[in-house]
Amino acid sequence: MAFNKSNVSAVFIVLGVLAVFFGIVLVFVGPIVIDDQVVKNTMIDPNNELSYTMWKDLPVPFFMSVYFFNVLNPEEILKGEKPMVEERGPYVYRKKCQKENITFHPNGTVSYIEFRKYFFERSMSVGNESDIVTIPNMLVLGASVMMQDMPYVLRLLVSSTFKNFKEGPFLTKTVGELMWGYESKLVEFLNRYLPGMLPTSGKFGLFVEFNNSNTGLFTVHTGKDDIRKVHKVDSWNGLRELTYWGTPQCNMINGTAGQMWPPFMTKESTLPFYSPDACRSMELVYKQSGSFKGIPSYRFVAPKTLFANGMDYAPNEGFCPCRQSGVLNVSTCHHNSPTFISHPHFLNGDPVLREFVLGLHPTEEEHGLFIDIHPLTGVPLNVSVRLQLNLYMKSVSGFTETGKISEVVMPMLWFEEKGYIDGPALTTFHTNLVVLPAVMEYMQYIFIALGLATIIVASLVHYKAKRHERESNAVPRRSTSTSAEERTPLLRQDKHVNSTQLVL
Repeated sequence: MAFNKSNVSAVFIVLGVLAVFFGIVLVFVGPIVIDDQVVKNTMIDPNNELSYTMWKDLPVPFFMSVYFFNVLNPEEILKGEKPMVEERGPYVYRKKCQKENITFHPNGTVSYIEFRKYFFERSMSVGNESDIVTIPNMLVLGASVMMQDMPYVLRLLVSSTFKNFKEGPFLTKTVGELMWGYESKLVEFLNRYLPGMLPTSGKFGLFVEFNNSNTGLFTVHTGKDDIRKVHKVDSWNGLRELTYWGTPQCNMINGTAGQMWPPFMTKESTLPFYSPDACRSMELVYKQSGSFKGIPSYRFVAPKTLFANGMDYAPNEGFCPCRQSGVLNVSTCHHNSPTFISHPHFLNGDPVLREFVLGLHPTEEEHGLFIDIHPLTGVPLNVSVRLQLNLYMKSVSGFTETGKISEVVMPMLWFEEKGYIDGPALTTFHTNLVVLPAVMEYMQYIFIALGLATIIVASLVHYKAKRHERESNAVPRRSTSTSAEERTPLLRQDKHVNSTQLVL
């Protein structure tokens, strides 16, 4: 029986050693297998159903929330007083994006045009598109600044044209009209006699160029040759650099198209992306680690230098002419209209910007920009991009419409584009790219722990079996041997018998 226990324990020791060996192999091989699966599933390839579908058509709802700065004292502003505004919104629109004209190229890139449409979501909004809002009239106040250096007579002529078409310094329109356009006889006149002056040939609206439009022809890397390049922009509308800005650095088209990033991110990684709407590349930086619905994530945010002026942050010198830090002049790519973008409520901007406008209250929680990324794959989990549209306005001689308006960067509206992974897409993503790699990682430790436990237990059993065997072999066998004391009387008796026989 001891012999059987010893052999069985020896077998278990061998099995334990094999388990430990397999676990150690997984320690080295497991990460390689996981990385290989990540590369396979993040490459832009029609054969990769999961990642290609997420890239081609966003599988999760994406929304744009718009907040208007309703002007409360338009008459007082014309007298030189500070503007007073109240925030109205959100007015929420569901955003649908779809890539078309997808063409793969032999050099490891793919070209596409992404179309976008917006649909009003009444249940998620505070009101309807019929709500009335008052904002500055970009046609009048923008044109006056654009023409401030032109001959005085010409300015008087344009001002009289505004009066003829009954265009004042402020607009009171419905949300729908301000968003998607309204009929304007002035717009019709300008398009007829000065074609190309305005960005639209039809109705005039703040987002008229967004709806039923595209973001241009993007060519990005598929990651086939180098996964570190996946999603990075190779060219936009055939350009590898822009012509809007004053320095080569500011004109660079960096990063991705802003939807996905290369995998294997670290806390030292950044999120560069090119935004056609902002006419420039931007870059977010790591802030903190966390999780989103059970998936580990890194949060990236806008650095405070993003909209800093050239004096406060030298690399931004090419974006000038600048005003205070916190606003970016985008007039060069918006038909020279004196428009600026910033964070909502001038968050992270020069305090002077808020001093000139009453009713602004920035907070990081409500107005900060962030993107939560799954660092292993580079896939966004939770996105909130918040930007504000502003109009630079002031009193310009020759334009009676401008009255005594004090020089100010006037907020008109801010919007948030947000979305998060959910539903079937979340389940599939979580299973394939989170659960399975985690199981493989834990298996290596399970095999090592189980193998060590098996070796220890089997060794103890083997040791006890061997010890019992040795002790059994060391006990003397009394049934087959006779002691010296037992043999002595017999010898004496034999001698006595022999002596008697001899006498006889």
